[in-house]
Amino acid sequence: MGDCELHTSCGIQKCTTDFVSFTSHLNAALDDFDLEFCKALRAYSVCTYRNSKVCRGNLVYHSAVLGIGDLMTQRNCTKNGPTSSTNSEMTHDLCNYSGHTEVREHQGGEKTPPPTYLFCGLFGDPHLRTFKDHFQTCKVEGAWPLIDNKYLSVQVTNVPVVPGSSATATNKITVIFKSYQDCTDQKVYQAMTDDLPAAFVDGTTSGGDENTRSFYIVEKVSGKYIEMHARYIGTTVYIRQLGHYLTLAIRMPQELVMAFEESQDLQLCLNGCPSSERIDQSGYLPLPVMGKLHPWGAASHPRSGYTLETATTKCHEKMLVKDIYFYSCVFDLLTTGDDNFMAAAHSALQDVEALHPSKENWHIFPRSGDNGVGRDSKFFVSLGLLCLIHVPYL
Repeated sequence: MGDCELHTSCGIQKCTTDFVSFTSHLNAALDDFDLEFCKALRAYSVCTYRNSKVCRGNLVYHSAVLGIGDLMTQRNCTKNGPTSSTNSEMTHDLCNYSGHTEVREHQGGEKTPPPTYLFCGLFGDPHLRTFKDHFQTCKVEGAWPLIDNKYLSVQVTNVPVVPGSSATATNKITVIFKSYQDCTDQKVYQAMTDDLPAAFVDGTTSGGDENTRSFYIVEKVSGKYIEMHARYIGTTVYIRQLGHYLTLAIRMPQELVMAFEESQDLQLCLNGCPSSERIDQSGYLPLPVMGKLHPWGAASHPRSGYTLETATTKCHEKMLVKDIYFYSCVFDLLTTGDDNFMAAAHSALQDVEALHPSKENWHIFPRSGDNGVGRDSKFFVSLGLLCLIHVPYL
């Protein structure tokens, strides 16, 4: 795809330009000439090594590699040792996504805008916030793909939380970081209820060159909260366990999100849940009232122990702003009675504030519809034994 062009182009020209910038000011008559020249050569060598796959077959690249070897022999440079560092305007690391736009500017001579980042999150019963900032509540029982592109695949498995109810929650998350140049081999991470490891399935905690830290896992709370930072694709993933279930939040560059084949179009983070899997109905979340009936017409009694009033009060303790996350909390407490779902909604909002690129879009509020229901109106409407919460997500 055209979006991926910057990742597959040979960067030897940038390596050579940096080497020239390191050495053009050096004076051979000075005592430190050999030391600084060897530093520049080693930096040149590191840069060519990082380009070895994408530059395979490029004559300029192979000539540079031979030239570096000859110069290091002539100057008695050791292969291991300090290297020159580029200044802030020249910094480029193939395994650091933030530097890719600089390479594109250097090679093409055109100023490019900073990359656009997108956010997706999944939590609770489950509630999905897509890359398009659409908010949905879905059934999606079993295994479903959240993300599936050329760089990353994320799959979740959801199981029922209340007998007789369509509500599910996530008990397994699998994340596959696909092999990328010299930055990392393929890495697989898998989390399950009561098993949130701080390592990939192969036992490692990072990928690629450990010195560059282009890809690594951080354990924030043992067994409860981990972060994965993939700098080479500008992507961050948070996974938490609250109670018996898992939550996920991810930030990824838009150009990489869109790098997928036609056959990979089933991605909940990108396109939302299929209409047949939606629990919310035209912007309304059905909630049980007084334990008389389950939200979707099941005959058995919910065991939540919460009324609409007590659930609202409980959620307001953690979330002062009555946005979609607040109403999701109320829905989950009435459905499950499990206070961990309140913690999940609160943590999901915290993850939005940490990862979502646009502060003005952190909170999603129900907006006025044809009936004039607005942000400050009462959202709960009793209909027989059911109660609907007005949440027009789209």
